[in-house]
Amino acid sequence: MAKWDNMLAMLWMLRSGKKLTAAQIADSLEISVRTVYRYIDALGASGVPVVAESGHDGGVYILDSFSETPLFFNALELKALVDAYKFAVGAGYPYAKELESALKKVENGLHEEQRHDLSLHTSGLDVIAPSRAPSVVPLLRELEQAVKDGRTVHLTYRKVNSAQADERDADPYGLAYDRSEWYVVAFCHQSRAMRTFRVDRIAALKLTDTCFERPEQFSVSDYFRSQAEEEREEDGPLTVIRIEGEPDTLNKLCSNWHLRHYLTERTDREARFLLDVPSMNKYLPKYLLSFGTAIRIREPLALKLLLQDRAREISRHYMDDAD
Repeated sequence: MAKWDNMLAMLWMLRSGKKLTAAQIADSLEISVRTVYRYIDALGASGVPVVAESGHDGGVYILDSFSETPLFFNALELKALVDAYKFAVGAGYPYAKELESALKKVENGLHEEQRHDLSLHTSGLDVIAPSRAPSVVPLLRELEQAVKDGRTVHLTYRKVNSAQADERDADPYGLAYDRSEWYVVAFCHQSRAMRTFRVDRIAALKLTDTCFERPEQFSVSDYFRSQAEEEREEDGPLTVIRIEGEPDTLNKLCSNWHLRHYLTERTDREARFLLDVPSMNKYLPKYLLSFGTAIRIREPLALKLLLQDRAREISRHYMDDAD
């Protein structure tokens, strides 16, 4: 058992109110008596009033004044908590203030040396947050509450490239953070189907008095994956697609809304996908051309030929313009 687990187990043993000898604790945890005394010192340094009495009736116990169990974290666990808070803030997490408050409670329980060590461990990482409308956080809170309560919401929503927002009622099933944006998956009353709404495009939101029941096994992640599967052209033959490029370029390629679901293997210089031929023929040439010479198609040959044909079409188009 790890040191911190042993210390916590020892703490729970002592909180039972019984006076235990160091030997009894050592036998129970399968550690040495010397280690028990080291743990007593560590607990005392953490603010736990542990008393170790010697003599015939002596033993180890905790004073009655102790009412709360402190949390024990090693340096890397504390660093992970602080870094997780930074990522949460960067993502626009709607409860970042509450997370910050919880983190401060943890930090307040540390002694000076631990706080100094934590500052050193966490000073080298920052998360650059994308700019967002101030309304996104309150919208996320309202949407999450609507999901929890099963309340239908009335949305004023503006689609991309749309000059005018439209009104609709929707049953929010869950929230998702994907590609640096927040989405709500909801059953749209207007279209009578499941839809995905980008939260920053919601101009206004109002809770209604209408209630709904979300399917018990519903999963936002599963829904996103199923949407990618449904957008395949058809159940045609599958083909292996091998693409070479620099690591950063491949990172962008592999994060594509559709392609990421078909990634089968990835190295620093190559990504492999398994995709049906009809979808490859329809979607990939246009998308892959946007990478220019930053990538190289290794296989299949059919995809190379499609990109060649598309490039010739573009070349002829601009040659005609020049004439």
